[in-house]
Amino acid sequence: MNIRVMKNTAFIGVDIFSGAGGMSLGAEHAGIQVKTAVDIDKYSLETYKHNHKETEVIPEDIREIDPADTKRFPKKPFVLFGGPPCQGFSNSFIKRDNDLENPRNWMFQQFIRFVKELEPSWVVFENVEGFTRFCGGRLVEDLKKALVKLGYENPYSNILNALNFGVPQVRNRFFIVGNKEGREFYIPPNCKERVTVRKALADLPSLNNGDQIDETSYKTGVLTEYAKLMRENSHSARQNFVSRNQDYVIERYKYIKPGQNWQAIPDSLMTNYKDKTRCHAGIYKRLDPDEPSIVIANYRKNMLIHPYEDRGLSLREAARLQSFPDDFIFKGTLGSMQQQIGNAVPPLLAEAIFRQIIKLSC
Repeated sequence: MNIRVMKNTAFIGVDIFSGAGGMSLGAEHAGIQVKTAVDIDKYSLETYKHNHKETEVIPEDIREIDPADTKRFPKKPFVLFGGPPCQGFSNSFIKRDNDLENPRNWMFQQFIRFVKELEPSWVVFENVEGFTRFCGGRLVEDLKKALVKLGYENPYSNILNALNFGVPQVRNRFFIVGNKEGREFYIPPNCKERVTVRKALADLPSLNNGDQIDETSYKTGVLTEYAKLMRENSHSARQNFVSRNQDYVIERYKYIKPGQNWQAIPDSLMTNYKDKTRCHAGIYKRLDPDEPSIVIANYRKNMLIHPYEDRGLSLREAARLQSFPDDFIFKGTLGSMQQQIGNAVPPLLAEAIFRQIIKLSC
């Protein structure tokens, strides 16, 4: 696992479309001092402020912000990074929302506006895998051309799987990385073995449907390397919040074995579905303890099931599967906190990218 380093004042970062701060956390663990963060979501910003106390947070619509304001933004920072809202590019929207008139599909232009004004040495653009297919790949090419025009020659673009960077989850994210230093960016996988759900969650407490336990003890026993990393600054398990599902939902869970989904549920228990065959594979999915997790996105809506217990995932379990350390505290309503986790870039993936950037710059 990665060794944490102190932040270096030579490496200044700016995070736009910051969300709860998954990318900022990875940047800070790599040694970058994140000076400014921008987002508009109330609860995400509460989470960000709580966990990134040294960063100035700007709670405004990015379209109304002037990046030339030197009181808020450092000129020529080491790195500017961010991921514009991705709903319009997600797999669930790509077929019915593949248009250029939807304003949420043009927020990437704000990223370019900030790059042009701040002139960072490095830029990191992040989005969902579906961004590469939107409008037949036109947006990717437009974005890369815009970066080249601003002096970021031959920008790197690729889909990276978080699993290959120590995250216990199969999660693909699209990245574009560019720089003005003439460096050719590349990033090899840094994970020697896959981290499974069992290795990620084994020390977290047993819970019941609907539990709202803010703090409790860890389970005793042998700690995995992953669990040690997640517990590095924690002495107890926090935010063990489980959504309360109806009894009939819990009854369905009992029929699903690890790795199985809704197809294992008897038809007699699924009569409220007009056409059960239209359910996608992630619905009522019980995680396999000996495999990495499937994507942690709308895990509450999809009814992802704990590998051993007949209940949904707790907030802390989902955060662990995203590689948020246990001392990272989420704020807001339960639904908002669940969504913040699902939307985030896994910090370990972000950390690997920023470490490589620093390595290539030294």
